[in-house]
Amino acid sequence: MTDKVNILATTILSKGWAKLSKIEFDYKRNDYKVEKQVREVYDRGDGATILLFNKKTKSVVLTRQFRMPAYLNGVKTGMIIETCAGMLDENNPEDCIKKEIEEETGYKIENVKKIFDCFMSPGACTEIIHFFIGEYDAENKISEGGGLASESEEIEVLEMPFSEAMVMIKNGEIKDAKTIMLLQYAAMNVF
Repeated sequence: MTDKVNILATTILSKGWAKLSKIEFDYKRNDYKVEKQVREVYDRGDGATILLFNKKTKSVVLTRQFRMPAYLNGVKTGMIIETCAGMLDENNPEDCIKKEIEEETGYKIENVKKIFDCFMSPGACTEIIHFFIGEYDAENKISEGGGLASESEEIEVLEMPFSEAMVMIKNGEIKDAKTIMLLQYAAMNVF
């Protein structure tokens, strides 16, 4: 127990693709009153994401793939444009993102730079995402990419002008938070 939190019980509600738990705990407020609280917490592990950019051509590489939660929340096709990303599994963030770049986009990039990490939805998810940037050029393309069939991935690789990606944020074509964050980072620090 920290001085503010005492976990009383943890009940696993589901353990499929990820783990959903019900956590019952006492929380000591700033006024020293103790409240019993209950939260459901989703634990799918941590992840990494990267924005691939080319300074010479002022372009970026993004992906498009089906996302069931987006489909359920009103995206007619369920297709979301996003930066290359993946779950860490047993890898460290840098090794993970290099593997995901090759699998998803077909580029082989050795020099990646971690810029920050953050919680994407700390009110419900334990996931921390590690954010990277990496420069690419045509010589780095070693395959078509598209993801792994063994992971049920069907990923479309999108190379586009950086300016077009920024317009896509403005007009709502890009709705993915990690992608918006990385494109805004690039606007401030790369292009």
